[in-house]
Amino acid sequence: MTKNLDNEGLSSIADNYQLFYIDLWGVVHNGVTLHLEAIKALREINKKKKNYILLTNAPRPNHAVKSFLEKLGMEKEIRDHVFTSGEAALIYLKKNLINKNFFHVGPPRDFDLFKEFKKMKLDNIEKSEYILCTGLFDDHNEDLNFYKDLFEKNIKKKMICTNPDLIVDRGNTREFCAGSVAMVFEKMGGEVVYFGKPYPEVYNQSIDNKNKKILSIGDNLNTDIKGANLLNYDSLIISNGIHKDEIKEKGIEKVAKSYEAICNYIQSELKW
Repeated sequence: MTKNLDNEGLSSIADNYQLFYIDLWGVVHNGVTLHLEAIKALREINKKKKNYILLTNAPRPNHAVKSFLEKLGMEKEIRDHVFTSGEAALIYLKKNLINKNFFHVGPPRDFDLFKEFKKMKLDNIEKSEYILCTGLFDDHNEDLNFYKDLFEKNIKKKMICTNPDLIVDRGNTREFCAGSVAMVFEKMGGEVVYFGKPYPEVYNQSIDNKNKKILSIGDNLNTDIKGANLLNYDSLIISNGIHKDEIKEKGIEKVAKSYEAICNYIQSELKW
Protein backbone atom coordinates (compact mmCIF):
# COMPACT_ATOMS: atom_id res chain seq x y z
CA MET A 1 0.00 0.00 0.00
CA THR A 2 1.38 3.41 -0.99
CA LYS A 3 1.40 5.83 1.94
CA ASN A 4 0.32 9.43 1.25
CA LEU A 5 2.68 12.02 2.78
CA ASP A 6 0.68 15.13 1.83
CA ASN A 7 -0.26 15.83 5.45
CA GLU A 8 2.90 14.69 7.25
CA GLY A 9 5.49 15.78 4.66
CA LEU A 10 8.90 14.35 3.78
CA SER A 11 10.10 15.34 7.27
CA SER A 12 8.05 12.47 8.73
CA ILE A 13 10.27 9.83 7.06
CA ALA A 14 13.56 11.67 6.33
CA ASP A 15 15.38 10.31 9.39
CA ASN A 16 14.87 6.74 8.09
CA TYR A 17 17.26 7.35 5.17
CA GLN A 18 20.96 8.09 4.71
CA LEU A 19 20.83 8.97 1.02
CA PHE A 20 18.20 10.50 -1.29
CA TYR A 21 18.12 10.31 -5.08
CA ILE A 22 15.90 13.20 -6.18
CA ASP A 23 14.73 13.79 -9.73
CA LEU A 24 15.02 17.33 -11.07
CA TRP A 25 12.55 17.84 -13.91
CA GLY A 26 9.00 17.32 -12.61
CA VAL A 27 10.07 17.38 -8.95
CA VAL A 28 12.36 20.38 -8.40
CA HIS A 29 11.46 22.37 -11.55
CA ASN A 30 9.23 22.14 -14.63
CA GLY A 31 11.75 23.33 -17.20
CA VAL A 32 10.66 26.93 -16.71
CA THR A 33 10.50 27.67 -12.96
CA LEU A 34 11.71 26.12 -9.70
CA HIS A 35 9.17 24.47 -7.40
CA LEU A 36 9.65 26.48 -4.20
CA GLU A 37 8.38 23.82 -1.78
CA ALA A 38 10.89 21.35 -3.23
CA ILE A 39 13.70 23.89 -2.78
CA LYS A 40 12.65 24.33 0.87
CA ALA A 41 12.76 20.53 1.31
CA LEU A 42 16.29 20.38 -0.13
CA ARG A 43 17.42 23.11 2.26
CA GLU A 44 16.04 21.06 5.17
CA ILE A 45 17.87 17.94 3.95
CA ASN A 46 21.05 20.06 3.85
CA LYS A 47 20.42 21.22 7.42
CA LYS A 48 20.18 17.59 8.52
CA LYS A 49 23.52 16.93 6.80
CA LYS A 50 21.96 14.08 4.81
CA ASN A 51 23.45 13.02 1.48
CA TYR A 52 21.42 13.57 -1.69
CA ILE A 53 21.95 13.48 -5.44
CA LEU A 54 19.84 15.49 -7.88
CA LEU A 55 19.82 12.65 -10.41
CA THR A 56 18.49 13.70 -13.79
CA ASN A 57 18.04 12.08 -17.18
CA ALA A 58 19.51 15.12 -18.92
CA PRO A 59 21.64 14.38 -22.01
CA ARG A 60 24.24 16.98 -21.04
CA PRO A 61 27.29 17.15 -18.76
CA ASN A 62 26.85 18.10 -15.08
CA HIS A 63 28.23 21.62 -15.59
CA ALA A 64 25.67 22.44 -18.33
CA VAL A 65 22.72 21.48 -16.10
CA LYS A 66 24.18 23.34 -13.11
CA SER A 67 24.46 26.44 -15.30
CA PHE A 68 20.80 26.06 -16.36
CA LEU A 69 19.71 25.69 -12.71
CA GLU A 70 21.67 28.79 -11.75
CA LYS A 71 19.67 30.72 -14.36
CA LEU A 72 16.45 29.41 -12.78
CA GLY A 73 17.67 30.83 -9.45
CA MET A 74 18.85 27.68 -7.63
CA GLU A 75 21.54 28.35 -5.02
CA LYS A 76 25.00 26.79 -5.40
CA GLU A 77 24.72 24.66 -2.25
CA ILE A 78 21.86 22.72 -3.85
CA ARG A 79 22.93 22.60 -7.50
CA ASP A 80 26.33 21.19 -6.52
CA HIS A 81 24.49 17.89 -5.92
CA VAL A 82 23.61 17.40 -9.63
CA PHE A 83 24.53 14.25 -11.54
CA THR A 84 23.27 13.71 -15.10
CA SER A 85 22.74 10.77 -17.44
CA GLY A 86 24.83 12.79 -19.91
CA GLU A 87 27.79 12.77 -17.49
CA ALA A 88 27.50 8.99 -17.09
CA ALA A 89 27.38 8.58 -20.89
CA LEU A 90 30.37 10.90 -21.31
CA ILE A 91 32.49 8.76 -18.97
CA TYR A 92 31.59 5.70 -21.10
CA LEU A 93 32.20 7.46 -24.44
CA LYS A 94 35.63 8.76 -23.40
CA LYS A 95 36.63 5.30 -22.22
CA ASN A 96 35.28 3.24 -25.13
CA LEU A 97 34.42 5.28 -28.24
CA ILE A 98 36.56 8.42 -28.18
CA ASN A 99 38.22 7.60 -31.55
CA LYS A 100 35.08 6.40 -33.36
CA ASN A 101 33.04 8.47 -35.81
CA PHE A 102 29.45 9.12 -34.75
CA PHE A 103 26.21 10.58 -36.06
CA HIS A 104 24.35 12.82 -33.60
CA VAL A 105 20.57 12.66 -33.27
CA GLY A 106 19.39 15.59 -31.14
CA PRO A 107 19.24 19.39 -30.95
CA PRO A 108 22.28 21.72 -31.23
CA ARG A 109 21.97 22.68 -27.54
CA ASP A 110 23.26 19.18 -26.65
CA PHE A 111 26.54 19.69 -28.54
CA ASP A 112 28.36 20.46 -25.27
CA LEU A 113 28.13 16.73 -24.46
CA PHE A 114 30.75 15.88 -27.08
CA LYS A 115 32.69 19.16 -27.24
CA GLU A 116 35.96 17.35 -26.52
CA PHE A 117 35.59 14.96 -29.45
CA LYS A 118 33.43 16.97 -31.87
CA LYS A 119 35.93 16.28 -34.69
CA MET A 120 34.54 12.70 -34.68
CA LYS A 121 31.00 13.91 -35.51
CA LEU A 122 29.85 13.14 -39.07
CA ASP A 123 26.91 14.65 -40.93
CA ASN A 124 26.39 11.41 -42.86
CA ILE A 125 24.79 8.60 -40.83
CA GLU A 126 25.84 5.99 -43.41
CA LYS A 127 29.55 6.65 -42.75
CA SER A 128 29.29 6.76 -38.94
CA GLU A 129 30.41 3.94 -36.64
CA TYR A 130 27.75 4.55 -33.98
CA ILE A 131 24.74 6.77 -33.32
CA LEU A 132 24.67 9.17 -30.35
CA CYS A 133 21.09 10.04 -29.43
CA THR A 134 20.48 12.94 -27.03
CA GLY A 135 16.96 13.84 -28.19
CA LEU A 136 15.11 14.86 -31.34
CA PHE A 137 16.11 17.26 -34.10
CA ASP A 138 14.52 20.68 -33.60
CA ASP A 139 12.79 20.49 -36.99
CA HIS A 140 11.57 16.90 -36.44
CA ASN A 141 10.55 17.03 -32.77
CA GLU A 142 7.00 15.67 -33.14
CA ASP A 143 7.24 13.04 -35.89
CA LEU A 144 8.81 9.73 -34.82
CA ASN A 145 8.23 8.27 -38.31
CA PHE A 146 11.02 10.52 -39.59
CA TYR A 147 13.47 8.53 -37.46
CA LYS A 148 12.25 5.19 -38.83
CA ASP A 149 13.27 6.34 -42.30
CA LEU A 150 16.59 7.71 -40.99
CA PHE A 151 17.54 4.45 -39.23
CA GLU A 152 16.29 1.99 -41.84
CA LYS A 153 19.70 1.24 -43.39
CA ASN A 154 21.68 1.77 -40.16
CA ILE A 155 20.16 -0.73 -37.76
CA LYS A 156 23.39 -2.72 -37.42
CA LYS A 157 25.08 0.27 -35.73
CA LYS A 158 24.99 0.62 -31.96
CA MET A 159 23.03 3.54 -30.51
CA ILE A 160 24.12 5.31 -27.31
CA CYS A 161 21.06 6.94 -25.70
CA THR A 162 21.82 9.59 -23.10
CA ASN A 163 18.26 10.05 -21.80
CA PRO A 164 15.93 7.03 -21.41
CA ASP A 165 12.90 9.29 -20.73
CA LEU A 166 10.14 8.92 -23.32
CA ILE A 167 8.42 12.25 -22.62
CA VAL A 168 8.77 15.37 -20.49
CA ASP A 169 6.50 18.30 -19.62
CA ARG A 170 8.16 21.65 -20.28
CA GLY A 171 5.83 24.03 -18.45
CA ASN A 172 2.45 22.97 -19.87
CA THR A 173 3.81 21.47 -23.10
CA ARG A 174 4.51 17.74 -23.47
CA GLU A 175 7.60 16.85 -25.52
CA PHE A 176 9.26 13.66 -26.77
CA CYS A 177 12.67 12.76 -25.30
CA ALA A 178 15.61 10.67 -26.55
CA GLY A 179 14.08 7.50 -25.11
CA SER A 180 11.24 7.69 -27.65
CA VAL A 181 13.75 7.80 -30.52
CA ALA A 182 15.73 4.92 -28.99
CA MET A 183 12.53 2.90 -28.68
CA VAL A 184 11.92 3.35 -32.43
CA PHE A 185 15.47 2.08 -33.08
CA GLU A 186 15.00 -0.91 -30.75
CA LYS A 187 11.65 -1.87 -32.25
CA MET A 188 13.34 -1.95 -35.66
CA GLY A 189 15.85 -4.45 -34.24
CA GLY A 190 18.69 -2.10 -33.26
CA GLU A 191 20.87 -2.34 -30.14
CA VAL A 192 20.71 0.57 -27.66
CA VAL A 193 23.04 1.25 -24.73
CA TYR A 194 21.16 3.46 -22.26
CA PHE A 195 22.57 5.87 -19.70
CA GLY A 196 20.26 7.21 -17.01
CA LYS A 197 17.46 6.02 -14.78
CA PRO A 198 16.29 3.23 -14.40
CA TYR A 199 19.68 1.69 -15.30
CA PRO A 200 21.95 1.05 -12.28
CA GLU A 201 25.16 2.57 -13.69
CA VAL A 202 24.02 6.19 -13.30
CA TYR A 203 23.17 5.65 -9.61
CA ASN A 204 26.45 3.88 -8.89
CA GLN A 205 28.59 6.47 -10.70
CA SER A 206 27.00 9.43 -8.91
CA ILE A 207 28.02 8.64 -5.29
CA ASP A 208 29.16 5.84 -3.00
CA ASN A 209 25.80 4.22 -2.26
CA LYS A 210 26.95 0.93 -0.75
CA ASN A 211 25.17 -0.28 2.40
CA LYS A 212 23.01 2.85 2.72
CA LYS A 213 19.29 3.10 3.35
CA ILE A 214 18.07 4.99 0.26
CA LEU A 215 14.92 6.81 -0.84
CA SER A 216 14.42 7.62 -4.52
CA ILE A 217 12.05 10.53 -5.28
CA GLY A 218 10.65 11.20 -8.75
CA ASP A 219 7.56 11.73 -10.89
CA ASN A 220 8.21 9.04 -13.53
CA LEU A 221 7.20 5.43 -12.90
CA ASN A 222 9.23 4.15 -15.87
CA THR A 223 12.52 5.69 -14.75
CA ASP A 224 12.58 7.09 -11.18
CA ILE A 225 10.41 4.44 -9.55
CA LYS A 226 11.49 1.44 -11.66
CA GLY A 227 15.12 2.38 -11.00
CA ALA A 228 14.42 2.35 -7.26
CA ASN A 229 12.64 -1.00 -7.56
CA LEU A 230 15.50 -2.58 -9.54
CA LEU A 231 18.05 -1.47 -6.93
CA ASN A 232 15.85 -2.27 -3.93
CA TYR A 233 15.53 1.36 -2.76
CA ASP A 234 12.36 2.78 -1.25
CA SER A 235 10.49 5.17 -3.54
CA LEU A 236 8.34 8.31 -3.36
CA ILE A 237 6.26 9.26 -6.41
CA ILE A 238 5.37 12.93 -6.99
CA SER A 239 1.85 12.77 -8.41
CA ASN A 240 1.66 16.24 -9.99
CA GLY A 241 4.25 15.28 -12.60
CA ILE A 242 4.23 13.18 -15.74
CA HIS A 243 1.47 10.77 -14.54
CA LYS A 244 -0.77 13.50 -13.09
CA ASP A 245 -3.86 12.74 -15.21
CA GLU A 246 -3.55 8.95 -14.92
CA ILE A 247 -3.20 9.08 -11.12
CA LYS A 248 -6.12 11.50 -10.80
CA GLU A 249 -8.32 9.20 -12.87
CA LYS A 250 -7.34 5.74 -11.58
CA GLY A 251 -5.39 6.22 -8.32
CA ILE A 252 -1.75 5.38 -7.69
CA GLU A 253 -2.23 1.66 -6.93
CA LYS A 254 -3.78 0.90 -10.35
CA VAL A 255 -1.43 3.17 -12.28
CA ALA A 256 1.71 1.79 -10.58
CA LYS A 257 0.53 -1.77 -11.29
CA SER A 258 0.03 -0.96 -14.98
CA TYR A 259 3.70 0.15 -15.16
CA GLU A 260 4.81 -2.85 -13.06
CA ALA A 261 6.23 -0.49 -10.45
CA ILE A 262 5.98 -0.30 -6.65
CA CYS A 263 5.76 3.04 -4.80
CA ASN A 264 6.22 3.16 -1.02
CA TYR A 265 5.07 6.77 -0.73
CA ILE A 266 3.20 9.42 -2.68
CA GLN A 267 3.11 13.22 -2.44
CA SER A 268 1.36 15.67 -4.74
CA GLU A 269 4.52 17.84 -4.66
CA LEU A 270 7.82 17.47 -2.85
CA LYS A 271 7.24 19.20 0.47
CA TRP A 272 9.06 19.06 3.76
